[in-house]
Amino acid sequence: MIPHVIVMKVSFQIKLFVSLVAFFSGLFALLGGYYYFDVNRQLYQEMSTRARIQAEEIALIPTLRRTVAEKDIAAIKPFMQKLASRSDASFMVVGDNKGHHLFHSVFEDRVGTTLVGGDNQAVLAGESTVTIRQGGLGISLRSKAPIFDDAGKVVGIVSVGYLTSYLDTITFGKVLNILIAAVLLLIALFVFSWFFTRSIKKQIFSLEPREIGLLVRQQKAMMESIYEGVIAIDAGMRISVINQAARALLGLNQPTRALRGLPIGEVIAPVPFFTQATMLAKDTHDEICRFNQLTVIASRVRIRLEDSLQGWVITFRDRNEIDSLSAQLSQVKRYVDNLRIMRHEQLNRMTTLSGLLHMGHYDEAIRYIQAQSEHAQELLDFISSRFSSPTLCGLLLGKTARAREKGVELAFDPACQMDQPLATLAEAELISIIGNLLDNAIEATQRAVTPHLPVEVLILRNDRELIIEVADRGVGIDPAIRERIFERGITTKTRGDHGIGLYLIASYVSQAGGTVEVSDNLPKGTIFSLFIPAQGNVRRSPLALQEAHYAP
Repeated sequence: MIPHVIVMKVSFQIKLFVSLVAFFSGLFALLGGYYYFDVNRQLYQEMSTRARIQAEEIALIPTLRRTVAEKDIAAIKPFMQKLASRSDASFMVVGDNKGHHLFHSVFEDRVGTTLVGGDNQAVLAGESTVTIRQGGLGISLRSKAPIFDDAGKVVGIVSVGYLTSYLDTITFGKVLNILIAAVLLLIALFVFSWFFTRSIKKQIFSLEPREIGLLVRQQKAMMESIYEGVIAIDAGMRISVINQAARALLGLNQPTRALRGLPIGEVIAPVPFFTQATMLAKDTHDEICRFNQLTVIASRVRIRLEDSLQGWVITFRDRNEIDSLSAQLSQVKRYVDNLRIMRHEQLNRMTTLSGLLHMGHYDEAIRYIQAQSEHAQELLDFISSRFSSPTLCGLLLGKTARAREKGVELAFDPACQMDQPLATLAEAELISIIGNLLDNAIEATQRAVTPHLPVEVLILRNDRELIIEVADRGVGIDPAIRERIFERGITTKTRGDHGIGLYLIASYVSQAGGTVEVSDNLPKGTIFSLFIPAQGNVRRSPLALQEAHYAP
């Protein structure tokens, strides 16, 4: 039977604590060993100097020089005992020029015996020495100095020594004090490291480093897999995060690490979307603006942590892609609406024609067919001859049929003419502008009292600009929202999910560098007048139009 092996996973807090303890314990051990040997070395040097100075000074005392020369042991003993009692040396020894003891501060019975250690030759030759030798008391650090008589002849030896055991005791005492302080410091460090690791653990939400690494990799993979461009900037307007989609959309070749930390103004040309006052004022969603050479739909959200602004997250996508999908959807929707309207009209006509035939009014039936054909053909001929864009022709024909179904007529000004596209406005934008203007005018006219007067339409392109004017005799604009009609979510309609049409009109016209004028169509109704330059690439913020070009 195969035994099960239980693998215990040690937490980050314990790992860090043990690592700190082990590291500083080893560090203190190394420092303690170094300090011990250094102190011991310095102590030996200091005591060597002290022993040499004492031996040389004692050897110069005249009284001692005379008594040693005479080998007067009785006189030497009290004199040296007095000196030995005032010294911290382990022993003091006086010998004659034959190498025999004349005085020993520890063992009096050694007087007359031979000095031990084998280091007397150099001293008897007139040199002072410092050696570590095995003596009668054990291993000692000792200094020997020669004693000269008045004629300069060596008559004796003075030896001052310190036992190495005594020196080691002094070293150990010093190191012990340092060791006690180190142990207390290590204990304090242990306590600090424990609470430090607990604090780190709380800051990382009790996650282990491997879990944090996994989350970072997951976040990176998620950011790179997002189809939209994502840029996070800090409170100082510097880039913190930028994903691959953002770099691709903006045409940036630098790697992410090279862009991180750069001011957003160095990566994206300054636009009102990134004005600090605007960013601090409010968040925004799906705003049409210009990032470098790309028209995008962007959103901006503030990041707050404990009521403190940390920065912003900006997400954006290419508006052309949205427009492409929107255009496809709009085409399908218009196609369905047109088919429904045509079916409804044809049913009404067929019902009328059937009634005339059933009653035998054949002449009236023929005249009815001719009248309907002529009216439809006239409208088709007028629109197709004045507008070169098939998409615009289809829109105007569809809106005309839709308006007629709702009891409203569209009256096209005879001056209508647009035989070439605009350089400043894409066809999808133009369709959106005209479609929204006509929808608003038809809905406003419907809400007015009957009989409904026609909605007048002028679309004229000259060499300088495109003029679009839609005038209705409807209910007009509520004064309460008149100043804010171009803001997102503000609508003049009473039902349905609206509030985007006028915002889009303002955005597209502003991006093209045009202006919008809104005026009352006395005695009732509203006139929307748009002036869009035919050339140039002036780009402004989507809602700057409302502030700069709104005319009551």
